[in-house]
Amino acid sequence: MQQAMKRTKFLKTSTLVKISILSAIGYILMFISVPLPMLFPEFLKIDISDLTALLGGISLGPMVGISIAFLKNLLQFITGMSTTGGVGEIANFLIGGSFVFTVSYIYSKKRNVSGVIIGLISGIVIMTIVGCIANYFIILPFYSTIGFSIDAVVSMGSKINPAINDKLTFVIWIIAPFNILKSGIMSLLTLPMYKKTEKILNRIR
Repeated sequence: MQQAMKRTKFLKTSTLVKISILSAIGYILMFISVPLPMLFPEFLKIDISDLTALLGGISLGPMVGISIAFLKNLLQFITGMSTTGGVGEIANFLIGGSFVFTVSYIYSKKRNVSGVIIGLISGIVIMTIVGCIANYFIILPFYSTIGFSIDAVVSMGSKINPAINDKLTFVIWIIAPFNILKSGIMSLLTLPMYKKTEKILNRIR
């Protein structure tokens, strides 16, 4: 009965409209990215496009957050903006979606400040782990199929950190800190915004 009610709420026209709007905003935010060449190779850029999925998930539930994260990446792919044949979008969905789902699920069980803080900290940990796994097994191997060798990627990392000498150390010293920083920035932005966003989204019927 409870599951049926949640499903009905998820499929409400107003909820679908909110998902569409937040997905579109997330898609636009994907074009706003900042490189940090002193810390990471130039192809790694910080963006906050998962912020809309995060706020939507906190306000309307984990399934809404995941849907926004998925649609944002789908828009990137179908509009021809993908440079990886969809591989990057899949990885982005897995990594960002893990953060969004973790935070919004924990908050759905504990709807207070401590709930969102615990969710954000847990989300940072999960996103970092998923990001490392996705890069090691999916993204970095993909580069070698398009003529951009893993050795070249590792070389970029070693110029920043001499401790980097192979794919594993690249993931440990570049990918992990990158995801910690990215999810940390989104967490800091979420804290002052989530209550206001929750009130606005739940006010719209």
